[in-house]
Amino acid sequence: MSQKNIRNFCIIAHIDHGKSTLADRFLEITSTVAGRDMKHGQMLDTMDIEQERGITIKLQPVRMDWVCNGEKYVLNLIDTPGHVDFSYEVSRSLAACEGAILVVDATQGIEAQTLANCYMAIEHDLEIIPVLNKIDLPSADPVGRAKEIEDALGIPKESIIAVSAKEGTNVEQVLDRVVEVIPAPTETSVDDELKAMIFDSIYDSYKGVVIYVRLKSGSVKRGDTVYFLNTKKSIEVLEVGYFKPKYTPTDVLNAGEVGYIVTGLKSVRDARVGDTVWKSGAAKMEMTDASALPGYNVVRPFVFAGVFSTDADEYQLLRDALGKLQMNDSALTFEPEHSGALGHGFRCGFLGLLHMEIVQERLEREYDLTLIVTAPSVSYVVVTKDGEQTISSPSELPDPSAIIEIREPWVRVEILVPKDHVGAVITLCTEKRGISKNMQYLDQNRVLLVFELPLASIVVDFYDNLKSATSGYASMNYEYLDYRAGALVKLDIMIAGEVVDALSLILHKDNAFYVGRDLTSRLKDLIPRANFVIPIQAAVGSRVVARETLSAYRKDVTAGLYGGDISRKRKLLEKQKKGKKRMKMVGKVELPQEAFLAVLKKGN
Repeated sequence: MSQKNIRNFCIIAHIDHGKSTLADRFLEITSTVAGRDMKHGQMLDTMDIEQERGITIKLQPVRMDWVCNGEKYVLNLIDTPGHVDFSYEVSRSLAACEGAILVVDATQGIEAQTLANCYMAIEHDLEIIPVLNKIDLPSADPVGRAKEIEDALGIPKESIIAVSAKEGTNVEQVLDRVVEVIPAPTETSVDDELKAMIFDSIYDSYKGVVIYVRLKSGSVKRGDTVYFLNTKKSIEVLEVGYFKPKYTPTDVLNAGEVGYIVTGLKSVRDARVGDTVWKSGAAKMEMTDASALPGYNVVRPFVFAGVFSTDADEYQLLRDALGKLQMNDSALTFEPEHSGALGHGFRCGFLGLLHMEIVQERLEREYDLTLIVTAPSVSYVVVTKDGEQTISSPSELPDPSAIIEIREPWVRVEILVPKDHVGAVITLCTEKRGISKNMQYLDQNRVLLVFELPLASIVVDFYDNLKSATSGYASMNYEYLDYRAGALVKLDIMIAGEVVDALSLILHKDNAFYVGRDLTSRLKDLIPRANFVIPIQAAVGSRVVARETLSAYRKDVTAGLYGGDISRKRKLLEKQKKGKKRMKMVGKVELPQEAFLAVLKKGN
């Protein structure tokens, strides 16, 4: 296939605007997947959890054949996630393409992630094809939404294609527009050096590490020796092929194509996403003379949580499971952690709360583990007399006397909201220590609010509160800014006089009393009573800011007495009192999983 007849593109949109459904219609119309093999739901969402939740988690490439004006074309499509937690997957997809289909729901219009993904595509200098989806719904307003796209993004409304991905209406027009508008890959000679960008890599139980590549120049075939320019590793290519959407082996992959290479490696770390696969051309140049393709920014987790197994014997199983999961998810990080209350576990880094939920569910489902996950927190930079250090857990905080300042991560949040709910959103952001930066009316009814907020304020329940305050109509997107110094303190939770590290928090000092009072009250209801009094305290340093007392079970030891002197009853009560005092000294309090989840509802 000539390079001028190849088109590489991806689908981008806000969550639940119909990306995967549109991809299904592409597969059906191009006969890439036979009608009898089309299952109910999204074909490119291969994981069970994706099918159940109705969301795309991993990018998924597929190759399709299409005839336009009597000429055959190869279309390489990459279906991308829509949730903000997986925007890293979107950025990798855009770097492997020359164009993007921007899908907008004709009933809901532009949402926050629509804007974010569109701007990301413009930064990559991609050709954008706007598509209005779900025109078959009674509440669809194609004319009004097209005007909205024109006003917000500057895309002429005449170029917007109105489709119904569910019914298949006008989907052929989209594929024809892809051929007409999206440029072909840059022409190169077959004798050029091989340069291919790795835009994803997974671990296959039978094949080892499989890398997904976009060839910029040259060609690669089975038996070639290729090099990874960043990791300096060399491998022999065991198999090459493309996606239909399953692995389809072929003799050779040429410049401009998207496909896979089976490396035989045992660790995804050796084939990092963003690395350049290289092989010398006719000039037989050395690897030291080769220049790598522009890669990706290293993905950096912002949300951290402790993951512990309820059974101490499953620690090694948990380690192995996290290692295997990390092979298919480069955004996941983990390191060993020990907690006095929970034993040995791991401190894991995630891109967001949904990412954390997905990882926990996959660990429990795919590896049959029973887990306790502590409340999520963010990373902080602590400046001491000895320099700076980054911590991801409150337990890592050094002695307060040595701390000069603590810096927390801040993010830029874009919120799209109907004008009737602007006041409620501004109030919510202000309560979370937000700084207003901009307010823009996109049309008569929709307003774009831009705030700068501490990441800790939005990482837990901000999205739920936002949906509640706006009757479900608001959408949001955020991007990392920098670390800023703040009046932050460590809030310790003490149960029966012992500090429980897993429940400790770092928060703003003005909120310490309110959060401490709320937490102790919640824990009082969740911790099971014992035969002795259990004090539950929240403290900042040596100062207790809130306290609740969980009363002991009362056993009536005088029930068997009848008549006689009062001294008999007093003697039994004194004996019971001494026993409870002794029990309080040696007694242990067992914390249920709900106690750790209570921290999720804290305020910031």
